[in-house]
Order: sequence, then C-alpha cells, then structure tokens
Amino acid sequence: MNDLVRQHTALGDTDLEWLHLLVSEWQLLSDLSFADLVLWVPTRDGTRYVSVAQMRPNTGPTSYQDDMVGHLVPRGRRPLLDAALDEGRIVREGDPEWREEVPVRVESIPVRREGRVLGVIARNTNLLTVRTPSRLELTYLQSASDLAQMIAAGSFPFPGQQVDMDASPRVGDGLIRLDADGVVQYASPNGLSAYHRLGLASDLVGQHLGGITAELAPSRGPVDEALEKLASGYAPREFEVECAGGVIQLRAIPLKPKGVRIGSLVLLRDVTELRRRERELITKDATIREIHHRVKNNLQTVAALLRLQARRMDSVRGREALNEAVRRVGSIAIVHETLSQNLDERVEFDEIADRVIAMVAEISPGKVTCRRTGRFGILDAEVATPLAMVLTEVLQNALEHAFTLAESGTVEVSAVRGGSSAGTRLLITVQDDGCGLPEGFDPQRAGNLGLQIVRTLVEGELGGTFGMVPAPERGTQVVLDIPVRSEK
Repeated sequence: MNDLVRQHTALGDTDLEWLHLLVSEWQLLSDLSFADLVLWVPTRDGTRYVSVAQMRPNTGPTSYQDDMVGHLVPRGRRPLLDAALDEGRIVREGDPEWREEVPVRVESIPVRREGRVLGVIARNTNLLTVRTPSRLELTYLQSASDLAQMIAAGSFPFPGQQVDMDASPRVGDGLIRLDADGVVQYASPNGLSAYHRLGLASDLVGQHLGGITAELAPSRGPVDEALEKLASGYAPREFEVECAGGVIQLRAIPLKPKGVRIGSLVLLRDVTELRRRERELITKDATIREIHHRVKNNLQTVAALLRLQARRMDSVRGREALNEAVRRVGSIAIVHETLSQNLDERVEFDEIADRVIAMVAEISPGKVTCRRTGRFGILDAEVATPLAMVLTEVLQNALEHAFTLAESGTVEVSAVRGGSSAGTRLLITVQDDGCGLPEGFDPQRAGNLGLQIVRTLVEGELGGTFGMVPAPERGTQVVLDIPVRSEK
C-alpha cells in the first residue's frame, strides 16, 4: 500500500498512517457487512482512482475472485465512487451489478480524516445467497452501518488504537451489542457461551454487561469499578476477564454514528485453552532454565574438585591433565550458564567464545594475546556445547605448543557465517604466529588427546570438517567448517 499511495497519489505520511490504521481495523467492517471491501484513492491528477487495499469477509461469499489491489479506474466509470468522494456521504443508490452471473450490491463509503476525504471504500455484497436475515445477521448489518457512518465522519478508526487483528477477537468469535447504558441488546451464541464459561447461569440480554462481568470476575477491590466501566463499552479498550471457569478476551468499540454514543459493540473470545498452554510453556521454559542452571552448578563443582585434586598431585603430567579436564568441564558449564538465561535452546555464541578465550588465555606461557574477530551468531544448544569444547581444545593446543615461556605472540579466532545452496555454514579459523607445525605432522593421525577430541566432535557430532595447516606467513592455522541453522 505504501508504494501505491506514494506512486499514484498526493497523500502525505500522516494520511497514509490513517489509511494503515483503517486497514488494520476493516476486517471488522467486512465481516459485519458480509461484504468485500476495496479502498480506492484518487490519483495525483484527479483523473483516476487506484485501489490500494482489499479485504474479503470471513462471514460470507466473496464478490471478487481476483485481487483488485493496484487496479486503476478512470473517474466517471464508477459514479458511486465519484459521488462519495465529491459529496462526502455514503452512497447506496443504483441497481446491483452483475459479475460472472452473480448479482453484487455496491455501496461507497468516504474515508474522512480531519475534514478531508482521503479516499472511498467500495463495499461489495454478494446477493446470490440473500435470504431472510436472522437476528444475528440483522445485528451485524446494523453495527456495520454504524461503523460505516463513523468512517464517513472521520471518527473511526480510533486514533492511537492500533489493533493486532491476529490476536484480537473477531466477529465470529463472539459479539455482544449494548445500548447507551451498557445493557445487552443482543448476544451471539458464541458470546453467550463465553460468559457461561465464566459462570453465568442466565441469559445476557437485558442485563448490564459491566455489572455482570464485575460480579463474575474475582473480587479485586477498586479494580472492579474500572472493569465494570470497560465492559460497559464506554471507551475503545481491549482487556481480559479471568475466573475459575476460564479466561475471556474482550474488545469494546463505542458506536457514535452521528457523534453521540448510541451504544457499544463488544467482541469477545474464549482464550482459556490458549492461556493454559501459554502458562504450560512458561512453566516448561522455567523448568528447562532451572535444569541448565543446576547442570552448570554441578559442572562447576566437578571442576572445583578436579582443581583441588590437581593441587594435591605430585606428578607434573597428572596435574596438567587434570587442569585440562578443568577447562573442558568449564567450557561446557559456560554454555549451560548461557542457556539458563535464555527462553529457548539457542544461544548467542559470541559471548561464549569470548569467555572461553579468556578462560584458556589464563594458561598463556608468555605475553600471548588472544582476540576474536567476526561473529559466530546464534547457535542451537546441540551445536554450541561441542563447539565450545572444540574451541577450548584448539586454543589450549595453540597456547601450549606454539610459544615458549619467553615468547610473545598472537592467537586470533575469526568466524565467518554465510549461506549457500547447501545451507548455512560457519567457518572458524584459529591462527597463531608461533613456531608452526613439526615437520611431517599429520593432524588426522596425531595421538594428542585434544586433537582426538576435536576430530571426534567436529566430524562426528557437528558434521563438519577439520583442518590444520601452516599459516600463510608464520605459525599454524586451524580451519573448522560447520553446518549451522539460519539465525532467523
């Protein structure tokens, strides 16, 4: 819609915002009218109309099989559009149109904002299934007529009341029509069922909706008065009522077709099961985070015990082996600590990588600097845990074997993430400027425990590749190529 309005019309940004607000609400008008809606806006030169938006009803058959958005119509071809735009009134005159052997009644509703008519809504009703309307259909049509008059007067939609139509109650979910005093004139079967779910044992018609709602809801002191006002439809609001029987979501729409409130429309939906599932998910998420927290604590306890044991050992090799085990356990604990703070099983690995680098850098033999470039991004937990161990082993190997105690140097970890026809991949390079690989060294056959762990995790668990080659200028370069899921 933005492109069509800016390309063909003279409307400004504030006018465009008003049209967006209208389009976010007009599913309600379409469903109440049992009609298709097409929004026509005059072009910049005033010689044509361009259709910038379209809505089909959920409550009846469509009048348009094709998409009308983007169509241009010369002024004069559709007299009802001209009359509504020029006279600023709802135009209903004229015989039904025939489209593919289907009679269609066409009405035009001017869209007004601050005294100016921005465009015209063409309301198209399929008359093929017309029959004697029920009380529900009559209530729908009367409410649609009231809303149409409010649109023509510029009092609907309500400024500052952007509605999420995917989350808000719809016409078919349940509808209650109130008079100016908040007394129920009509309640649809779904609306009545929703109140029965709350505990209402009688009919709704003739009762004050605000009072009934406040009685059914648990006592909350001063809040009851506010709830009674909201349920009476005095202001455009969306709220929920919860009691032992269930949860009902309500949306109140004051009706002011001639500038004076004649009543209200209340849309409502039973969201008991939805809220129950949300609570289950919240409980599940909390449980998962608690498990990760406890695993992290247990791993830290294991690391502390290993560190204590290492201090008591006389054997230098045994002490080094236990210290390596401490770092391996610590890298896994870092991942679980990060997972304990998230709502899902995905983590921002850059933070984990930085903490792993800082942990391993503590064993630096001399003035060796460790740094990270690039971005790992968001990774799944099943990738993050083994990757943290791999990074620990590769860094530990570089710091232990690339530099002597007196040497200074640099170890750089770089990460590049990109997509291809085969999927998203993460390319990790760990490069040092140390002494380089021994002559004839084969990383695929080396018996070093750390390299064995790296090969097993990268190739077996992560499904990637591992390479260890001389760096272009000096030192050693380790390259890891791992398939990962997209960040979205």
